[in-house]
Amino acid sequence: MDPVERYLSDIGEIRATGAGTVETSYYPALSTLLNEIGKRPTPKVRCVIQLQNKGAGMPDGGMFTADQFRSKAAKQNAGANPLETLPPSRGVIEVKSPAEDLADIIASEQIARYWDYDGLVLVTNYRAFTLIGRTATGHAVELERFTLAATEAEFWKLAAHPRTCPDGLRERFAEYLYRAMMHNAPLAKPHDVAAILASYARDAKARIEHADLPALAGLREALELALGLKFEGEKGEHFFRSTLIQTLFYGIFSAWVLWARKRAPTPAASTKEKTLKYELKESATAYRTDAKHFDWRTAVWHLRVPMIRALFA
Repeated sequence: MDPVERYLSDIGEIRATGAGTVETSYYPALSTLLNEIGKRPTPKVRCVIQLQNKGAGMPDGGMFTADQFRSKAAKQNAGANPLETLPPSRGVIEVKSPAEDLADIIASEQIARYWDYDGLVLVTNYRAFTLIGRTATGHAVELERFTLAATEAEFWKLAAHPRTCPDGLRERFAEYLYRAMMHNAPLAKPHDVAAILASYARDAKARIEHADLPALAGLREALELALGLKFEGEKGEHFFRSTLIQTLFYGIFSAWVLWARKRAPTPAASTKEKTLKYELKESATAYRTDAKHFDWRTAVWHLRVPMIRALFA
């Protein structure tokens, strides 16, 4: 049983007893899921449920790296003043019931406190997840969101029949959680960057693997012409979609590298105090309108490969 199916199965079984609470009874299912996904990164990431109060409240959980567990500081601080213990390097976790709306949870004063304390918060109601982090200028921003089920009713139905969850959805959810754990990871080596890029590529491939997209026919013909080959049969179709995703993502990466070399330094963060809700709105607007942020629609022109330009267009 894969981690996501087990997560849904555990939640379904707990609910079926009729004895659980709407929120805390499902903590073990979430913890098991995160710890299983956490085996992929290097160093490994481990979820710890119910963190100590360090002055900002008690987050429902935190994501720590294996080196934090092994460090001398961690051993010395065991049983020490909670204000002196190591913070979770991959962010804190706040969990609410599936009945609550994610937008309302994000807008709460509680999330604002956790973000101010740690700078990275994974917020979830078990059926939807979002990662709240910081921009390069230090403002709050919603980084990436994933939805397993749009409504509470749909989620309970999925939990009651976990095998009905599509393979593509399970794969994309696992990749999302992996990226959430890797967001604060230092990109010290080329393979660190490659791992993150590959995760997004797998996510995209899962999206189109079984999708009937008429636009792909034209792209397939153009790619066949450019490469001088034919994608024939089921294997050929699979190879075409895989090739398409790799070409797009590594094309984007190449464009970003060339764009980044010409990028002007980012101005220092403003010291003006703002609410988390205001910060998120401001950051979202900045990402849409600020030319200083990477935009693949225009950055592709840094590439000198006509075929990739045509593919992006």
